Amino acid sequence: MEASKVDMFILANGKFFESHHVGMIRDRLISTDDSKWVTVQTLQFKDPTFILIVSLLAGTLGVDRFLIGDTGLGIGKLLTCGGLGIWAIIDWFMIMGATREKNLDKLRLVIS
Repeated sequence: MEASKVDMFILANGKFFESHHVGMIRDRLISTDDSKWVTVQTLQFKDPTFILIVSLLAGTLGVDRFLIGDTGLGIGKLLTCGGLGIWAIIDWFMIMGATREKNLDKLRLVIS
């Protein structure tokens, strides 16, 4: 792919990924076929900041985990009221990283 297209993609979507992964993402996108570019552009990523807000407001119900696709963990948090609140508090610090990892996994499925 063209480097300028990839740089625009990174500029627009960089907040959805961990900063240390951005260089690897850029390299992989540049070496990817142009035929996959349309699919890459149409991917919808979860906003880590939004997920953090949901976690703060409804983390004990597991809504944050359901939103990022961790259904099993969401059910676990729902049934235990967020691990009696402890698991919910831990997720306040970890949910943004988990969201960014899910976004990276989604991108890897398309470009690999």
